[in-house]
Amino acid sequence: MSFTSDTILVALELSNSLWLVGTRQAGARSSQMHRVSAGDTATLMHLVDGLKASGREQGIPPSIAVCFEAGRDGFWLHRLLTAQGIPTYVVEPTSILVNRRAKRAKTDRLDAEGMLRVLAAYIAGDSQICSMVHVPTPDEEDGKRVHREREYLVQERTRIENRISALLVTQGIRSRPSLRSWERDMALLETGDGRKLPQHLKSELNRLRRRLVLVRELDV
Repeated sequence: MSFTSDTILVALELSNSLWLVGTRQAGARSSQMHRVSAGDTATLMHLVDGLKASGREQGIPPSIAVCFEAGRDGFWLHRLLTAQGIPTYVVEPTSILVNRRAKRAKTDRLDAEGMLRVLAAYIAGDSQICSMVHVPTPDEEDGKRVHREREYLVQERTRIENRISALLVTQGIRSRPSLRSWERDMALLETGDGRKLPQHLKSELNRLRRRLVLVRELDV
């Protein structure tokens, strides 16, 4: 689809509870902000339809472009909008050129305004203004799930192992009990000053050991 100065621009600033929707009608210099409850796609689509209707009343072809930054919401919204025939772009947040000398308070409104400017420049042909994320198909995204889960489990295993080691070091113990002979090794442990392990510390270590065993079992 080709874009012109007659394109209606929509930028979404997504958060947990609220979506700030910045809109700019074709040819307008100023933008408007609308608040939509997070996940309320019915209200969002109603707003988009209203923008198109307003454009038609002004004799402007109702072409529209939407963008939002890649983040915790993933790609479902992109898929929903494109399925409705709405060209939608997912922006790589770190790619947006900013004036790092400029001091300003970070607000959703300013972010939405900035996104509108980025979108306008991008569809006008400035491919250097930002990078757009390649949105994978649902199957492509799901295919990466096993690798990502294993990566998380490896990180969690390392975190638990480091926590166990760190707790033991606070007592002057440099070696970690083996998971295979945990109870025997724990019974033999003594602190650097010759004491048995404090009861609450021993209980915490045992809980960490159970979590570590579970993570190792889940490692796919």
